[in-house]
Amino acid sequence: MNPPRDELGAHVSAQGGAPNAPARAAEIGSAVFQLFTKQPNRWAEPELSAATGEAFRAAREEFGIRAVASHDSYLINLASPDAALWERSLDCFMGELTRCEVLGAEFLVTHPGNATDGHLDAGIARNALGVTRALEQVPGETRVLLEITAGSGTSIGATFENLAAILDGMPPTVRARVGVCFDTCHAYAAGYDLVQDYEGVWDAFDRILGFHRLGLFHLNDSRHPLGSRKDRHAGIGEGTLGETPFRRLMQDPRFVAVPKVLETPKGDDGVTADRENLARLRSYRRSA
Repeated sequence: MNPPRDELGAHVSAQGGAPNAPARAAEIGSAVFQLFTKQPNRWAEPELSAATGEAFRAAREEFGIRAVASHDSYLINLASPDAALWERSLDCFMGELTRCEVLGAEFLVTHPGNATDGHLDAGIARNALGVTRALEQVPGETRVLLEITAGSGTSIGATFENLAAILDGMPPTVRARVGVCFDTCHAYAAGYDLVQDYEGVWDAFDRILGFHRLGLFHLNDSRHPLGSRKDRHAGIGEGTLGETPFRRLMQDPRFVAVPKVLETPKGDDGVTADRENLARLRSYRRSA
């Protein structure tokens, strides 16, 4: 029996070209997925042809894909005080956004970066400026999603207030194309207690950011405890978050329509691991 085609998916490989990704999403029984449009640890900026975009869109239609997110390069740091790195990051980010537009991806997920000079407010301002410039230079429909971070080192974006400040630093015309990606592991590592204070976390999110900003979930358990500031993912229900917050998320009517993708460990058999984690999440829709 095939699993339901719902809002759940996973990060899948684009090996061999982005048009291969929709079939891989369908293989794990999902109608949403996330991918990289380039190697995330290299600066090289591939250009996607119109033909590639057409092939990708055709594959989406063939396999019934409802939503696609791309995750940007890990090298990008739009909060950097280093002018040369900031400019290179901006060029790379614009490349990411351009490829999303070619593919027709709904979302581009980005980490807000690191204020390596220790000046958080300045890093927030630099990130807001970088995202603004990219959106001004690359018009279209793709929505940039600021991903909440675990808060290690000099990273920004580990609090709802940080994310709100980045958004406030953009002009309203650009801000309309920016939202938030909520990663459960990152949020828990940053100190948001989804286990003991689930409603408190979401009350704060709505008050500071607003649910209209929530574009995507990354559903990941955490290998480390609350407030650890460590970004180490675990399989659903296999980490320190446990089953309870995921069960509540899957039964929460506020989030039924929000796409949710796994970034959980894949082990030696990624297809099986993704299927098992997705099945576990789907089972949580039933009351305990």
